[in-house]
Amino acid sequence: MPGNADTLTTIAALKSVSKRYGSVTAVDRLTLEIRRGEILALLGPNGAGKTTSVNLLLGLAGPTDGKAELFGRAPRDVAARRRIGAMLQGAQLGGHARVHEMLALYSGYYLDPLPRMETLRIAGLEGLENRPVVKLSGGQKQRLLFALAICGNPELLFLDEPSAGLDVESRRGLWAAIRRLKEQGRSIVLTTHYLEEADALADRIVVIHCGRVIAQGTPAEIKNTVAQRHIRCVTGLSAVQVKMLPGVTAVNSDGERLDIVATRPEHVLFEMLRLDPALQDLEVTGAKLEEAFLALTDDNREAQAA
Repeated sequence: MPGNADTLTTIAALKSVSKRYGSVTAVDRLTLEIRRGEILALLGPNGAGKTTSVNLLLGLAGPTDGKAELFGRAPRDVAARRRIGAMLQGAQLGGHARVHEMLALYSGYYLDPLPRMETLRIAGLEGLENRPVVKLSGGQKQRLLFALAICGNPELLFLDEPSAGLDVESRRGLWAAIRRLKEQGRSIVLTTHYLEEADALADRIVVIHCGRVIAQGTPAEIKNTVAQRHIRCVTGLSAVQVKMLPGVTAVNSDGERLDIVATRPEHVLFEMLRLDPALQDLEVTGAKLEEAFLALTDDNREAQAA
């Protein structure tokens, strides 16, 4: 089991890496670090370079320029590969093999795999070990892919859209399992289009667009790149009145309650309280991760088009 080493230790990295496929540049002089004991969420729109970046770290592709490292070694080094696990979209599972047979096969590649029952427990597959893969539901197959990624007792775990196809209860169970793995000192790279998942799990977020890093930081730091705030309150003012106030970008009405998006919330609130001293049930929250993500990628797209 991984130890509790210094969380600032870099265990994998891309160093000024570029990857070109003919005339297409998938990754452009990208530098990325993965630190011990952290959950790193890699976000970006389709075609941004996320999958290519992960493939470079896994040794599934080699860089055109720059250097990829995994535990100080080349990613294709067997000693380095035995220290990782990966759950990748599109992975094919043996149709008539049973769950325990799949786990035995994958565990055999590692020197110190997790006990089978522990793997089943972490992945939420207890009681299904004798079921043929072909008889598993979509969510159960997703949990099996997670089990196969962790069965080798990895220090570094790559999870690509891990909660795809899971219901709410199963998703929350998976999140809890990921958090426990992190608490054990493991590092996790998460790629997901489900931004609530990144917000809930990540210690650090890296946003990639057009093969380059355009932002990185904690979820709170990423959200703070957007100036707008959400104001919810009960007021006698109409949505039309509030929409006319300087700094208001959107207003949604739910009876007496308004949900207001504003870039200058303090000024908006001052004016609203002046117009309606009886305003109540006030709540002010920051931008959501989705809003920050869209703003960052839209700004970058506009900058490239200029």
